[in-house]
Amino acid sequence: MSETIKNARLMPRIFFDRRPQIVARQLLGKLLVRREDNGPLVAGRIVETEAYLGADDAAAHSAAGRTQRTAVIFGPSGHAYVYFTYGMHYCMNVSCEPEGRAGCVLLRALEPIAGIGQMARNRKMQIPRSARNDNAASLDERTLRLLCAGPARLCQALGIDRPRDNGKDLLTPDSDLQLWDDGYPVKKIVATTRVGITKSADLPLRFYISGSAYISRK
Repeated sequence: MSETIKNARLMPRIFFDRRPQIVARQLLGKLLVRREDNGPLVAGRIVETEAYLGADDAAAHSAAGRTQRTAVIFGPSGHAYVYFTYGMHYCMNVSCEPEGRAGCVLLRALEPIAGIGQMARNRKMQIPRSARNDNAASLDERTLRLLCAGPARLCQALGIDRPRDNGKDLLTPDSDLQLWDDGYPVKKIVATTRVGITKSADLPLRFYISGSAYISRK
């Protein structure tokens, strides 16, 4: 594990008590971390996000109001909202806004940082033996990118699913799924319209780190 990750700190809740479009931009460069008792630490740097605005956003799950499914989005900030899509994939959002107000940020892509061998096993990808102990240098860029480029892929890579993780607090020390800040400097952010949706598709609420090789699409 790199020294920068060792020195990372758990993110504060106040960071997420804001509008999703602000959180989505400033969440870029932070770390999503899975901590297993009997396995390696698995971590990826967030390089692509999408904001969903709640009641005023027709593409948001919360647009129709609070339901049993969307209760996490209306709850305290900094919790995982995990949903199942296309009958085969999980996607993960982070709840934003103070409790009672809906808003969330979809995590769309990560740059693999730690636990690369475990990510590959979770994704059922074949990688060289030399890469199974976190030696990213032995992987070509395309293979490394495919580990976490896309909301479904990153959930697979970190073993995220709805039964296990929906509603989980990402900001407490005893959680096995957390968000960390290691002070990584993000120099330039690109804003585009969101992808894979039909409602409110023209809103510029997708953000990614300029020049990153790990985003889901340009």
